[in-house]
Amino acid sequence: MIEKHLVLDDVDLRTFYGVNNIHLQMLKSLYPKLRIMARGNIIKVLGDELEMCAFEENIGKMKAHCAKYNSLDEEVILSIVKGQKTKQDASEDGNVICYSVSGKPIQPRSENQLKLVDSYRTNDMLFAIGPAGSGKTYISIALAVRALKNKEIRKIILSRPAVEAGEKLGFLPGDMKEKIDPYLQPLYDALQDMIPAQKLNEYMETNVIQIAPLAFMRGRTLNDAVVILDEAQNTTTQQIKMFLTRMGQNTKMIVTGDLTQIDLPHSVRSGLLQATQVLSEVDGISFVQMSEKDIVRHRLVTRIVNAYDAFDKAEAERKQREKELKKQATDQLQSAL
Repeated sequence: MIEKHLVLDDVDLRTFYGVNNIHLQMLKSLYPKLRIMARGNIIKVLGDELEMCAFEENIGKMKAHCAKYNSLDEEVILSIVKGQKTKQDASEDGNVICYSVSGKPIQPRSENQLKLVDSYRTNDMLFAIGPAGSGKTYISIALAVRALKNKEIRKIILSRPAVEAGEKLGFLPGDMKEKIDPYLQPLYDALQDMIPAQKLNEYMETNVIQIAPLAFMRGRTLNDAVVILDEAQNTTTQQIKMFLTRMGQNTKMIVTGDLTQIDLPHSVRSGLLQATQVLSEVDGISFVQMSEKDIVRHRLVTRIVNAYDAFDKAEAERKQREKELKKQATDQLQSAL
């Protein structure tokens, strides 16, 4: 009789053990020659050496399944124990990036979203620019989560400029984290959709996942990470240059933004707008331009974006006509004099 301790890392324990430890009870019935005890993320096993080898191998497969799909059920456990493919593995689409906490596949839903995924494979720095709801931030975070789960990187760093959307909120209560959290909530929302709550808290407590305002990036060198700058249209030219030069070894950077929703003062030029002009010909940097065709929110969002685009175009044409008429009047006046 031998004894082994198996460590459950990279999985959500509630999902792995099941409600009221139902998965653990099932394993005990499937391996009657073993004495199986669990405490936290450690499974202690005593018993027959041959059966323990099979048990250890299958626990590894269950861990991998749980980490990948964020789900585990009795049917999956039986398939693994019998040496069969699970239904998720059998039906997996090659375009799936990762899986949500509910087990739903997260994958590109438009041509430009797929282009963003493909560009990630071949470039170390990406710019995803497009309208609200086009999935640029969500797909970027999904790519980062996949890289973390596959152990391609050691951390995910998410950042945003702390700029209000046309409002002045004044002083916010609480400590530093509580003050900046409202600006970073969209990033939390995406992470909570992809990583179980307990595991996400663990990642954030150990700084595997870091969420910070752009102002805290100066002086850092970011190695072995996927670094995402969201809402980059609200960066100044100095800020985005500072951010892009934080890039270290084995790091990928993704910059997302919407140039139609700049909240900076009119006298301040958007750093993202300048970056598209300065870096467009640099090798290793890819620009993916999203459009209203990529919008995956409510169908009204597409109509709203189109309506504002049409209004802005008509307004620009009106101002151009006024400018031309004013110039003609000035020229006529000068000729008369």
